[in-house]
Amino acid sequence: MSITDLVTRAGRSLRNAKVRTLLTSLAIGVGAFTLTLTIAATNGANQYAKKLISSNFDPSVLLVTRESALFSRSATGFDKPQEYDPNSTSIGFGQGGSRQYKTLSDKDVAKIKQTTGVESVTPTYSVSPQYITRDGQKKFAASVEAYNPGQRPETSAGTLPPKDKQITSGTILLPQSYVSVLGFKNDAAAVGQTVTLHMQRPARIDQTKIDEVLRTQGVGGLSQLQQYDSEDETFTIAAITKKASTSLSTTAIFYLNPEDAMKLADFATQGTASYHQYLTAQVRVKDGDQASKRNAVKASLQKAGYYVETVEDLQQILLQVIAILQGVVMGFGVIAIIASVFGIINTQYISVLERTREIGLMKALGMRRRDIGWLFRIEAAWIGFLGGVLGSALAFVVGSALNPWLNHLLDLGKGNYLLIFTLTPIVGLVIILMLIAILAGWLPARKAAKLDPIEALRTE
Repeated sequence: MSITDLVTRAGRSLRNAKVRTLLTSLAIGVGAFTLTLTIAATNGANQYAKKLISSNFDPSVLLVTRESALFSRSATGFDKPQEYDPNSTSIGFGQGGSRQYKTLSDKDVAKIKQTTGVESVTPTYSVSPQYITRDGQKKFAASVEAYNPGQRPETSAGTLPPKDKQITSGTILLPQSYVSVLGFKNDAAAVGQTVTLHMQRPARIDQTKIDEVLRTQGVGGLSQLQQYDSEDETFTIAAITKKASTSLSTTAIFYLNPEDAMKLADFATQGTASYHQYLTAQVRVKDGDQASKRNAVKASLQKAGYYVETVEDLQQILLQVIAILQGVVMGFGVIAIIASVFGIINTQYISVLERTREIGLMKALGMRRRDIGWLFRIEAAWIGFLGGVLGSALAFVVGSALNPWLNHLLDLGKGNYLLIFTLTPIVGLVIILMLIAILAGWLPARKAAKLDPIEALRTE
């Protein structure tokens, strides 16, 4: 008997038991539904993770430090005493606790610049202005960073320089959330206007000045000594930046030219142990869009004793978390499929018992044992196919309906979806489910093939 005849006859047999076929198919469909949604969620999460990395990190830039703990994925060693290191800085963690971190010096920066394949090095400047304001307006806290040309934030007004070019010294990129509070009518009206960053640090008072005040004014005069040095820097607004849906930062950032950021950082740290000490540095690689170039520079810097992290390293962390979550959810789908296997076996055994006389008649008319066996295996494959198609189709309909709501709930941004359905893996899933169904129906098919035709015909 040809394969076409077997497929047709198997389909006809299943139509004769529609309810039982449908219920058995739905059992395997539950697993197909779960696995299809898991695959779609994995596709969406992977795509969103890649957008997060590309939107927040320049792929041609390496993050370099002397402190291994910055790239550590665990808290091991944070509770152990640390030997004091003069080439380090301390960062507080609340409750009076702090950890000492090794820092990069100007000597390190110069050494990194001389590494083959390095285009430029930008230290991470510590810029903490006391506030930002403009004439006649209130004062607001501000978070300032040096501008990275490869990162290009989204703008609502003004223009950014061409790709890989720095913003002009003396200009600033203003976050959109500060436009109205600083008294501007709208984003466009703010471009070209000025704002002021106020820097403040404890005043350095030498002993000679203290002695002079004590001699001329007494102890009471000490309270009149200047306690803080301050400096105001005025910047012209070049553009207004808006928070992107793929931004990892929860804080509105002001961007300055690196030279301006360095000037403010020098003012804040002059006379302290943190002067010209940097926790990290951004190293731009020549032709850094090529992974081989980045990896070569990374290897050279690691050999020189630095710790280096690339965009791929950061992306791998996110994808690893996604893979773990995917495995957990997929496990439930696999459990549902395993349970459905027993349903297929049970259904096929019942079908063999009900059709014993029919099997005997087919054998008496010359149908081979092999054809009998494949008839029941193909029936099982039909069940797997129906279950896979029903489950995947339902997952597609439900997922497509939920996508807009999930997008709004998770604030993924325009064009980003949590569930992304692609045809190839769904087709692959249906084929796998058919193969599983065939394996599940193997024993009942074997039993049907081995039936003695005479004994089968005698069955009531």
